[in-house]
Amino acid sequence: MGLERLLCGALQCYSKQFRLVNIQQKVFQNASMSTQTTPSTSNVVNRVTCVAGLFSRIFVVTSRRGAAAHSQPAARLCTSAQPSRDVTLFQHDRTRFFRLFSFFCGCQFLFWTYLGYFAYTGLRDTRGATEKGKAKASSITGLAGMWSFEMNLGSNTWRYGFTLGCLAIAAGIVGVGVLFCKRSVCQVILHQGGRMVTVSTQSPLGPGRGQKITVPLSQVACHAHRHESPSFIPLRVKGHKFYFLLDKDGTVNNARLFDITVGAYRPF
Repeated sequence: MGLERLLCGALQCYSKQFRLVNIQQKVFQNASMSTQTTPSTSNVVNRVTCVAGLFSRIFVVTSRRGAAAHSQPAARLCTSAQPSRDVTLFQHDRTRFFRLFSFFCGCQFLFWTYLGYFAYTGLRDTRGATEKGKAKASSITGLAGMWSFEMNLGSNTWRYGFTLGCLAIAAGIVGVGVLFCKRSVCQVILHQGGRMVTVSTQSPLGPGRGQKITVPLSQVACHAHRHESPSFIPLRVKGHKFYFLLDKDGTVNNARLFDITVGAYRPF
């Protein structure tokens, strides 16, 4: 009786972790039957031995299943994060758009450059000579308040200022166009082993003609999840200014692998 009660207490404690409800019920039934029938000592020992053997088998099987369940996700994650071949995580070809964009930037550059050239060579001094001598025939803006002032578009201040302004606008448009091309991502490749990443940018000359940057995976970070970004996914590469932009209209070939490698956030 003492051994059976001790065994019942141990089974009740371990059944909370391994859900051995059925075994516990059977043990309690055997205990109640033993109190009524008062079996011999040999029957009690045999019953205790059988229950102990059954409990040890179930404990070993349950522990093996638990260990296998914990080891399988880690093994899958390790295998998926370290591919056996190069994997294209993202691709998006916008060659036609960037050709039109480059044509637009070129036209704007020519327009503002010609306007600056015209301002430098075409503007004349509006000062004229009168019968009494030289006097300033200044023109007035015709605006009210503080905006009404005299100006001479042919003076050096206006001529050089207008010319430099036109050239600055032309250079700014070309600079923004070049920067946008060099920061728009065409393709992201995760190399074999999962340690290196190649980021290819867009180019008006065609796919594969843009800049290619190969860096370790630890130097690539995504500062916003791909589901949170409305139009572009900002990708940061260590050692490069500004963000690399991944268009949401592009194709993410392996979303899970993208999220745990390139799309993960890493503080630099």
